[in-house]
Amino acid sequence: MKRFGVLLVFFLCAASSVAAQQPAAAAPASVAIKAGKVLDVRTGSYALDQVIWVEAGKIKEIGKTAEVTPKLPAGIRTIDLSGATVLPGLIDCHTHLTMAPYLMGPSRLRISYPREALIGARNARVTLEAGFTTVRNVGAGGYSDLALRDAINAGDVPGPRMLASGPALSITGGHGDENFLAPQIGFSEEGVADGAAVIHKVRENIKYGADVIKFMATGGVLSEGDNPAFEQYNPEEMKMIVETAHGLGRKVAAHAHGELGIRNAVLAGVDSIEHGSYINDEDIRLMKERGTYLCPTVYLQDWLMQNLTSLGLTQSNIEKARTVLPIAQKNLSHAFQSGVKIAFGTDAAVYPHGLNAHEFEKMVQMGLPPLTAIQAATVNAADLIGWSDRVGTLEPGKFADIIAVDGDPIADVRILQNVRFVMKGGEIVRGQ
Repeated sequence: MKRFGVLLVFFLCAASSVAAQQPAAAAPASVAIKAGKVLDVRTGSYALDQVIWVEAGKIKEIGKTAEVTPKLPAGIRTIDLSGATVLPGLIDCHTHLTMAPYLMGPSRLRISYPREALIGARNARVTLEAGFTTVRNVGAGGYSDLALRDAINAGDVPGPRMLASGPALSITGGHGDENFLAPQIGFSEEGVADGAAVIHKVRENIKYGADVIKFMATGGVLSEGDNPAFEQYNPEEMKMIVETAHGLGRKVAAHAHGELGIRNAVLAGVDSIEHGSYINDEDIRLMKERGTYLCPTVYLQDWLMQNLTSLGLTQSNIEKARTVLPIAQKNLSHAFQSGVKIAFGTDAAVYPHGLNAHEFEKMVQMGLPPLTAIQAATVNAADLIGWSDRVGTLEPGKFADIIAVDGDPIADVRILQNVRFVMKGGEIVRGQ
């Protein structure tokens, strides 16, 4: 007991010393934003001649200039966006900030987990500067995304608000297991678990700080030895994953290309289907019935096909991409028209980070109305991640996560590819 007491005092003193060395985060000053037009992302209507009063990182009040201005404190800093369109910070529900296109395929094995975290620091900054103030990171090696999230929260590096999953769960030899290595190498990803062991793996990820659980319900495109059309985890394993995660207050995202994997993941109770390449009418019916979100990740289809032979991918990866991606465009377009709930997700890392907003244009080309595409990255995404009380709309009490663009994004959604102003939590990231 005496030894325990000494150790406890040591660790408490060490923690206090470390805390004392951390710079205190300065509370954002009060700011008034003069907005020419503010988009109500719920209705698609514009409010003109608005002032957004920001205090302590949150929106204190928003309304007509004549009504809000008399309430502002003397000397408050004013930001003039009277010639711009203002809308909530965007949300990407499927990113891999610690990864990059040049790390796809076997070359990824040369990258250490600390290096992945540092790659993530760069990608977090460019993602935030592109107007994405919140992301859900679904899969990273060595818990590097959790380290990145914590560094952002501590103010060590700039980046969006993050919900992070840690390693995605995969069956042995499945998408998520580096199964192209010879047996004597003895290497496997941390997320590999089969049967009842998935319960331990979910609990372990949560133990280390995971905000969300991601698992591979089917094979993937950019992995060796598996087929995207085939189910990997069986229904019983999926149910164990979902029940364990939900029981510990975490939502679940399922990587699922094949129709059977989609169906069984939905029946198991997942909160979102990622990709959905082979989605069919029965899958769509079940998702609508249960309120399951689809994160379609469609822009990567164009970018990947244009760059397929320059990324160091194996021939198997290239052949799978050429087979699956055209099928995915047709099926996902049908899903859009069928009214499945859509949450914006890009799979950024398959293509360069910072290009996330190109997803909007592709979604619209595939049949989604521009406002619906914007809602996917605001109110819908906030609902999926469980943060509707803090992000997704511009309302009093929510974080002052605000972006501005020139023009009307509902008339031309491509405008969102060129954000001129970004504020996260009352702090200006880009612009004035």
